[in-house]
Amino acid sequence: MEASQKLSKAFEFFDAANAKDPNTEVFEGKTYPKELLYAQRMTAVLNEFEPGASEALQLTARCQHICRWEIPRESYEMNRVGYLQWRQELKKFHAQKASSILAKIGYEKQLIDRVTFLLLKKKLKRDEETQTLEDVICLVFLKYYYEPFLVKHDDDKIISILQKTWKKMSGKGQQSALQLDFSDRGADLIAKALA
Repeated sequence: MEASQKLSKAFEFFDAANAKDPNTEVFEGKTYPKELLYAQRMTAVLNEFEPGASEALQLTARCQHICRWEIPRESYEMNRVGYLQWRQELKKFHAQKASSILAKIGYEKQLIDRVTFLLLKKKLKRDEETQTLEDVICLVFLKYYYEPFLVKHDDDKIISILQKTWKKMSGKGQQSALQLDFSDRGADLIAKALA
């Protein structure tokens, strides 16, 4: 199987897994399984942000939240420690799910290990692809999830989240973020967070 065929097959398998998400999101009048829509957004933003992304990075972006609903947030304590434990557990879970799919398709161990490395977000700020993945995650959040998030939280919480998000991004990621369209309140809170 050629590389491009393998990539398409992997996307197909990842999407089939994410299509089982019982949680849905309505976007432009159409209802989608939540994680399937998220995965497609990750690919679209990666293609825009880093058109020459490696195969490993393209695969990682597409499966970054694979079957996330299988480990609900509520299964951990609803505090900062519980949240961090949940996130760590999810990374390992996504890596294991993705690895078994990639192995089934016939990807070699070296590439599977690289996808695992990226999914575990190793060497953030030091590994270029891990950083690109983080930038894309932040851009997807800002482009698609930030405005709905604004409605549910007070300004102080939003500013704190924006500052944490900003710190994780590269200069290139931050520049791209500033090109996005925001509501007046959204733009105002970003300005305050960066002041």
